[in-house]
Amino acid sequence: MDNAPRCCLHRELNDDLALAIGRLMASTWPKPEKDAAYRAASLLKLGVEATGPEEIASRSFYLMDGEAVVAHAAMQPRELATEAGPLWVVGLGAVCTDGSRRGEGLGARIVRAAFEIVGQGPAEYSLFQTSFGVQPFYEKLGACRVANRFFNSRGEDPDANPFWDDVAMRYPGAPGWPDGPIDLRGPGY
Repeated sequence: MDNAPRCCLHRELNDDLALAIGRLMASTWPKPEKDAAYRAASLLKLGVEATGPEEIASRSFYLMDGEAVVAHAAMQPRELATEAGPLWVVGLGAVCTDGSRRGEGLGARIVRAAFEIVGQGPAEYSLFQTSFGVQPFYEKLGACRVANRFFNSRGEDPDANPFWDDVAMRYPGAPGWPDGPIDLRGPGY
């Protein structure tokens, strides 16, 4: 297995790597309508639709074992609206590890690599969602829970929470996060 996490901007992602990541995602979250090809196409679409500052451009972090991707995390820039003004964050998503490799620390390695872009350019935080059961994993990596109310002013129901998981978190857990409601200005991720 390769030791160092790799990084690829989504706009530079090739079909083979996208499909290898898509296979891991499909095996982690199996849904008949979201197979490996669907997941790969979603990643490639991120590269086409990418916006935001270059320093925090949309990208995937991954670990390889031979031809297989065994751990993955994606980061996407997002400009939020807060009562204190606009706030750039990098959204963490699609964090997954090959089921046969769990317990080897691959998830922590890939998330630490992803968190390294926090503080580069305008994004001082990563904002993401997770479940109660996974919350302690992220807390061990320096993240903390966020208590703000989230909404999407561009959605069909602008007052609804755009996140579907129970817990919103940010990294780092350092002071400075704004109080009050936060507009994601787009769907949850």
